[in-house]
Amino acid sequence: MNASGLIVMAGGGSGGHLSPGLAVREAVEARVGDAVRIVFACSEREIDRVMLTAAGATFRPVPARPPSLRPDRLVQFARGFRAARRAAVDMLRAETGRSAVLALGGFVSAPIVTAARSLGVPRVLLNLDAVAGRANRFVAARSTLVLSAVPVVRLGRTTAEVVGMPIRRAARAPGDAATCRAALGLDPGTDTLFITGASQGSSSINAFVTALARADPSLFRGWQVIHLAGASACAGAEAAWAAAGIRAHVAPFMHEIGRAWGAASLAVSRAGANSVAEAAANRVPTLFLPYPWHRDRHQAFNVQPLVAAGAAAVAEDRVDPALMLGEAGAVLGALMGDPEARRAMVDRLARSAPADAATHVADILLGLLRAGGSR
Repeated sequence: MNASGLIVMAGGGSGGHLSPGLAVREAVEARVGDAVRIVFACSEREIDRVMLTAAGATFRPVPARPPSLRPDRLVQFARGFRAARRAAVDMLRAETGRSAVLALGGFVSAPIVTAARSLGVPRVLLNLDAVAGRANRFVAARSTLVLSAVPVVRLGRTTAEVVGMPIRRAARAPGDAATCRAALGLDPGTDTLFITGASQGSSSINAFVTALARADPSLFRGWQVIHLAGASACAGAEAAWAAAGIRAHVAPFMHEIGRAWGAASLAVSRAGANSVAEAAANRVPTLFLPYPWHRDRHQAFNVQPLVAAGAAAVAEDRVDPALMLGEAGAVLGALMGDPEARRAMVDRLARSAPADAATHVADILLGLLRAGGSR
């Protein structure tokens, strides 16, 4: 497949926005090698720098800021939007060949798409959540083509083609459970609970699982733990697991997160669309605890198809560990003690195996470039 030019991946601010872009990058490179340059226009947050550097990706941070109704933050948003738009115009004008933009959603994507539109550069939005936020609704109305990783509840007047979630190689298990456990210094033959609060950790999930270990360490008999706790919480999590006598691999974050999914017999996770897709792709029974502070509760919508199929469980994150023990703790304890229920979930996940979304999105972008994707 012949193609040349530039693809700008616009998004960032969290691992969930970057991971699908990295998956599409892999698929583009598998198709055309280095015939197409790929540059991430990302946020200035540290998670973006860490993830994209580890992946060997080319990236340019832009000063975009999330929108806010607070007067001081509204001013920052407006200034950041203008500056990010100027940076994107300069980037796209410097390209002498063809170009296209893949918007990964969120506040970073809006000024990049606005810049691309002003230059006549094709814009593809990949919506990631079941309920699209304000930024995605804004971008959808200004995009050449709108795709969605999941069936979308609300995306303005725009109709999206549902393509599935692109999943990068690093998020797929590189071997069987025993191999993945051994690579993390764990016992190859012991059931493993994988706990993740997504790319930046979750204080409420950390508090819940460590409180559960203190309250009922016998629940974890015959289990070991992988806990991605976030940078500031690792020391406390390690101490909590050690005090409960539970073998644990604790880390702030894991670039090769496929090893953790591959090692897992069961997981506790946030319900960001990317986390839901990774659990499904790796066939890991999971208790999802949707982020409780989103106004639109979109994470709760993300997990509903798996829950309806009996392929996952969901509980409310009540934030207070004491409340969590009686509700989410009961669900988790039941799953830990019932291998048949976990096997049934695995079977249901296998029947709903996701399509190769990354290759499909890559082919769309390369088709735009072949058609003359820029001026």
